[in-house]
Amino acid sequence: MKRLSVITAAVVAASALALSGCSEGPASTEPTAATGGDDTITIGFSISTLQNPFFVSMEEGIDEAAAASGIEVTLADANDDPLKQANDILNFISSGVDVAVLNPTDGDAIVSSVEALNEAGIPVITVDRRAEGGDVLAHIGTDNVTAGEATAKAFFEAIGGKGKIAILEGVPGASSSIDRGTGFENVLADYPEIEVVATQTANYQRSEGLTVAQNILQATPDLAGFLSMNDEMALGAIEAIRSAGKGGAVKVIGIDGGADAVKAVEAGELVATIAQQSALMGSMGIEQAIKVAKGEKIEKDQPVDVIVIDESNVDEYL
Repeated sequence: MKRLSVITAAVVAASALALSGCSEGPASTEPTAATGGDDTITIGFSISTLQNPFFVSMEEGIDEAAAASGIEVTLADANDDPLKQANDILNFISSGVDVAVLNPTDGDAIVSSVEALNEAGIPVITVDRRAEGGDVLAHIGTDNVTAGEATAKAFFEAIGGKGKIAILEGVPGASSSIDRGTGFENVLADYPEIEVVATQTANYQRSEGLTVAQNILQATPDLAGFLSMNDEMALGAIEAIRSAGKGGAVKVIGIDGGADAVKAVEAGELVATIAQQSALMGSMGIEQAIKVAKGEKIEKDQPVDVIVIDESNVDEYL
């Protein structure tokens, strides 16, 4: 149980943070998953968005782990809005959760919230995306540099190691976007005959991926393919390629291993999807938080492996 004076100070700090951005009202948090087994432990899990299948899968992992342990988890959907996420975390502090598990919408924007949790004495674990500051006890997630490298290598081999390509970027400022981009660049250095003609964000969204890809295809008729930082943007690019009548001529690759992407691999529309195990990340977040709440030590960095799903093994994941 946290001392009230500490909580109050943290709430004031977090309130100032929230109000400094704009006048949006209090964020809602929804109790989820199981309750009752050990009601002395409460966990707040702030997830970046549930409008993306990758994070829906993460929520499933959270629910499974919570049900298995009988721990109460308050899940807050930030809707990809850093300010809403700050408000959600303010609610975690005011309700006195034992541990906060954060999946940041923006690695920089969440730093003040992490610091507010630190002031309140609430341990912080990050999942999938890192916070760029504050005291974080542990991070669980894919090494996104490695994932970016695996994606770029598979894609460049698929297009024969040469040609014009476009990069579809994720949410600007998100650690996953930065690290995957670094992985792309690391591999690009080994492929001098590949020319990057466009690099543009589609914010990890399928609809934006469609629009961005349509514009790039119009500007570059001889494009060899789209190197996408996630599956949703890749699936949007596939729709754009279909509409342009270039199916088979322009290749696409994605990251996340979502169900729609795996089907696209089976259909031959996607070169591969580099699968992150988001459900595993969600369940590990809960399991590690429980250990922390019980006073146990946990590892600082807990990597989760990626899996390349292509035509050679897609049947295993359908």
